[in-house]
Amino acid sequence: MNGIIPLWKPKGMTSHDCVMQLRGILKTKKIGHTGTLDPEVEGVLPITVGKSTKLTTLITDRPKTYLAEISLGKQTKTEDHTGDVVDEKEVPQSLTITKCQETLKRFEGTITQIPPMYSAVKVNGMKLYEYAREGLEVERPRRDVTIHSNELVSDQLVRKAPNDVRFSFRVTCSSGTYIRTLCVDIGKEIGFPAYMSHLIREEAGSFTSDDAVTISELEKAKEHGDFSKYLVNPSKALSFLPLYTANFDEIIRFKHGQVLPVPSKLKEVELFRVEDENSELIALYQKHPNKESLVKPFKVLQV
Repeated sequence: MNGIIPLWKPKGMTSHDCVMQLRGILKTKKIGHTGTLDPEVEGVLPITVGKSTKLTTLITDRPKTYLAEISLGKQTKTEDHTGDVVDEKEVPQSLTITKCQETLKRFEGTITQIPPMYSAVKVNGMKLYEYAREGLEVERPRRDVTIHSNELVSDQLVRKAPNDVRFSFRVTCSSGTYIRTLCVDIGKEIGFPAYMSHLIREEAGSFTSDDAVTISELEKAKEHGDFSKYLVNPSKALSFLPLYTANFDEIIRFKHGQVLPVPSKLKEVELFRVEDENSELIALYQKHPNKESLVKPFKVLQV
């Protein structure tokens, strides 16, 4: 069994929970996930199976798209709806949706984030949420992330209470972006404490919500012993990389990870995927660091 399952992670489960459940359904231990989603968040979570686990990091590093809802008027410890309120301010009727839209646009491009205390980022060998649970505050490492697009979805503000005014936006961002923190920072820029009230991951790399399969669908497939329709060719997840189709004489050499002459059409390419004539992914190859005329294996999937 080899491929990618674009799983729709349900609310109430961690990414690790999903991996453990799929190991039982698929009867294989060789499974990995491609980016942690908080238990309260649902959405697309590509799962790597079999030899495709070698590609987990590459897929994890791809951009993600989220549909987020922000609540203005309160800030919480966890930066989402699960935490205790630590700041509060009434949002006046004079705030307009236009101002919110203008603020969103100011957050496009490269921005600097400080990860929330309730996150899995490690400092001195401990995860930040472990410090937070003990009531400890530690210096958190700043990180630069990229917001590729930040688009308003709501056509008006939803006023649930004087200190709970909401709107939704769709953001496409680099891996490692904390949407909770983005919501807090957007709120500060508008002039109010804020938290993330809802989040769905709509896209992860090459996979969208339309591609996603649920755990219940996989359980039904288990009854028939056929998961083939849910296992996606791993090459799709790497469609951002140039493709080289190996001919019959080259296939064995690529499969065994030999150092080879650089394909003429890929002389300027740093990394490319190699398929056989049946469109099966064989390997990923990269420029040789010392010999410009050669390429060497980056990942070999079929041996």
